[in-house]
Amino acid sequence: MEVKNLSQKNEYAVELSDLVKVYRTGPVKFTALDGVSLRVKKGEILSIVGPSGSGKTTLLNLIGLIDKPTRGRIFIDGIEASRLDENRKSIIRNRKIGFVFQAYNLIHRLTAIENVQLPLIASGMAPDKRRQLAEKMLTSVGLASKFFNHPYELSAGEQQRVAISRALVTDPALVLGDEITGNVDTKTSAQIMGLLKEINRTVGMTFVLVTHNPELARQAHRIVHIIDGMIEREEVLN
Repeated sequence: MEVKNLSQKNEYAVELSDLVKVYRTGPVKFTALDGVSLRVKKGEILSIVGPSGSGKTTLLNLIGLIDKPTRGRIFIDGIEASRLDENRKSIIRNRKIGFVFQAYNLIHRLTAIENVQLPLIASGMAPDKRRQLAEKMLTSVGLASKFFNHPYELSAGEQQRVAISRALVTDPALVLGDEITGNVDTKTSAQIMGLLKEINRTVGMTFVLVTHNPELARQAHRIVHIIDGMIEREEVLN
């Protein structure tokens, strides 16, 4: 099944146009996002910050095609994804988007190398090739000696490195992170951000990171501040 490139421009990893997201519970209506437009250039590290309930995670879920906008358009790597059916959205998620979560979301009965191979299995890659790619990815994040460890045998920082490896192993156009240093100490947080910056510098991978950590946010190229479902302001840092 093919997904056609529907956008005329392809210099952006993400393009959002007038995104609105309204949640309804019976007669109660809550507007989580109210007309958000945003572009993220390829090779950029973008931080999204704001108070709890401001719409940060909702925005990340929409970019990741996990949720549907009430109104607006979403382009991922030049493809207008917001109007695709669920099967085609699934293809985009698997081929073009990597996810890293605060809770790691590793499968505890699987080893580190098996966890990293999961998105490659979904893509239909041959076992030998996906194992080689998983080994290479884990080695690149300093876990060459941990291939066969289960998540419960790893530190919090090591578990997050496995999660990052899983997100990057498909060579996605875009990596989304939701509070990825929320469960680690300050030193480990700095190491993880240093790793992402090095990956960004060497291969040009694009990162969109939601965070409450002001020090981590300022490691990005740009910060978007969200208040009450709207972009309040932007800061260009590097």
